[in-house]
Amino acid sequence: MKQSEFSITELNDQEKARWYQIVFDLKKQFGKKPDMNGLLFIIGVQELGVLREFNKQEKLELMHIATAKLLSYQGYYAFEKTDSDGWPHYTLIQTPPYLDLTTQEELLKRLVIQYFEEQGFFEN
Repeated sequence: MKQSEFSITELNDQEKARWYQIVFDLKKQFGKKPDMNGLLFIIGVQELGVLREFNKQEKLELMHIATAKLLSYQGYYAFEKTDSDGWPHYTLIQTPPYLDLTTQEELLKRLVIQYFEEQGFFEN
């Protein structure tokens, strides 16, 4: 979905319900409510496909992978390759527009919801 097709407004009731379901279920699974950085880390680990201890630099890279994955839904990044260590790499297609923090959070929430939809999270 391109930015021009995507209105960055407050989440509607269905989106809010899905957002809270994601947060609630992950809180149940991990024992604490994830913030946006926690969600990006979880998505990054999912995209890497390996569950292990990560150092600080790897954690930042995982969050970058997640951000690139999410922004790829809007055409800002494209998946390039998986390297020999199994880490996915994305190419910047176009620079996302500057957004204030509130708008950025709303956009990321929508993209996280889309990611979890794509992963079949809401099918049960």
